[in-house]
Amino acid sequence: MILETLSAMRDLGRLHDIASILIRYGFGDIVKRLGLERVLEKAGRALNWSRFEELLRLEPPQRVRKAMEEMGPTFIKFGQILATRVDLFPPDWITEFEKLHDRVPPLPFERLRPQLEEDLNGAVGEVFVEFDETPLAAASIAQVHRARLPDGQQVIVKIRRPGIRPTIEADLRLLERLVAIIEREFPDVSRFHPQEVLRQFKISLRNELDLLTEGRNTERVADNFAGDPTIVIPKVYWEYCGERINVQQYIDGIAGRDIKAVDTAGLDRKVLAQRGADAVLKMVLIDGFFHADPHPGNFIFLSGNRLAFIDFGMVGSLSESRRDQVVDMLNAIVVRDAATVVDVLLDWAAEAAPNTERLVAEVGMFIDKYHGVALKQLRLGDMLTEMTSLMRDHQLTLPPDLTMLFKALITLEGAGRQLDPDFDIVAQASPLLQQASVLRYHPETLFRKGQRNLASLLSVLSILPQDVRRLMRLLRSGAVKVHVDLSQLDRFGMLMDRAASRLTVGMVTASLIIGSSIVMTVSGGPTLFGLPALGVLGFSAAGIGGLWVLISIWKTSHRGER
Repeated sequence: MILETLSAMRDLGRLHDIASILIRYGFGDIVKRLGLERVLEKAGRALNWSRFEELLRLEPPQRVRKAMEEMGPTFIKFGQILATRVDLFPPDWITEFEKLHDRVPPLPFERLRPQLEEDLNGAVGEVFVEFDETPLAAASIAQVHRARLPDGQQVIVKIRRPGIRPTIEADLRLLERLVAIIEREFPDVSRFHPQEVLRQFKISLRNELDLLTEGRNTERVADNFAGDPTIVIPKVYWEYCGERINVQQYIDGIAGRDIKAVDTAGLDRKVLAQRGADAVLKMVLIDGFFHADPHPGNFIFLSGNRLAFIDFGMVGSLSESRRDQVVDMLNAIVVRDAATVVDVLLDWAAEAAPNTERLVAEVGMFIDKYHGVALKQLRLGDMLTEMTSLMRDHQLTLPPDLTMLFKALITLEGAGRQLDPDFDIVAQASPLLQQASVLRYHPETLFRKGQRNLASLLSVLSILPQDVRRLMRLLRSGAVKVHVDLSQLDRFGMLMDRAASRLTVGMVTASLIIGSSIVMTVSGGPTLFGLPALGVLGFSAAGIGGLWVLISIWKTSHRGER
């Protein structure tokens, strides 16, 4: 029972509130499965039963969305995360989750003042020359006020709502129990990795509660755009920041949703759309750290067709290998290589075991559908939605970092088309795709990867004696039993000899690649085709070695098939 699993009696009040909301929207069965039968009767007396039949006439996605809105910030945020899971939910559910707005009535400033002055270590009037007690914006976790520092700089002050952390932690404990029940009652749901989805959500929400994290995100993106005068990222004033307060530069410009003001100011909407898309695509494909919610409300347009990005509370991160996979998949779609697309999809859903032949055939049909279509007629959002629908049909799920990426790209395309109806995100992404492909094989990138691989190899070799010693100890103690089939010993010896030869050639090839990459970066010495001769010869030898290994492997597998 859930009441027995909670760590403190303080959760009981919150449980009663949530149970009341769930019952009112027709989810009494869920309340029973949560083990809250004892609060049903008490909750029922507090319900507005006059609206009950009206609520039950709503479709299930609508009832879930309205219940989440009433249950408060944790569930609103959770619904917003679920809105990114286009691989799990059909379009009607995604549409409802996208309607979850994180807007609540602002708190009176006097409710915020004690906490704010505690964080500032002084009175508001002593720290700021001016402070507007009327908020610019209010959300479930924090609200924003405008102020001016002693040096005259206009800033925004983001203040976390007092007492919100205990409520959110209680909600997270309830969600943990709910996910456990769902996995137990509906075993098929386990393939969607609900525990992993919840884990990612908890990390994201706790990061959002810590306003210092948003400051670090903002500064990281600012560093990535330090040399670009067309993109503006607000400055963070760290001396005033803390877990419950964030002070950033106030950006005075045209709100991203005010298209009429853009025209009045004489700004070029096409240029703004292109620069905004280029910035987000650079974050994704080159930097691997991106704004996960690039909707018009998070853009500010400035003179000279410049853009400012604000609100880095929700960001996404892609590893180098993940970026390579994204580039491989997009390039494979362009060249109509269905097998490569399927390979990438299976890498993303490693535990799945779909019918590969059928998947390749359907991916091929998906690619053919869009092949030859004029770029201006392509809709990236439609393509991604159709691909995720195909994945759902084959019970494939996306990793959490990619669901956020897909959602960001769909949002970006919508924002671009608001500015420019002819906006073409596919054409806009092509140069950055080419740049990302070239960067993968740049000598510096190869050298860095070689260093990592060499470090991994040396790490394995350094612990090998210890592992051998442990193995010998287990063998002497009789803990390990070895069965040797003498009839297969000769073949085993040949296989080991062949494997050792391949390994040796592979290590020599890797060493040649690393050494040649270093030589290519050193000026001077003899050249060949305008490049350092030793580097060219090294890469050539590495190519021959790699080709030998591939031919050797092919011959072995070919003999095995026969």
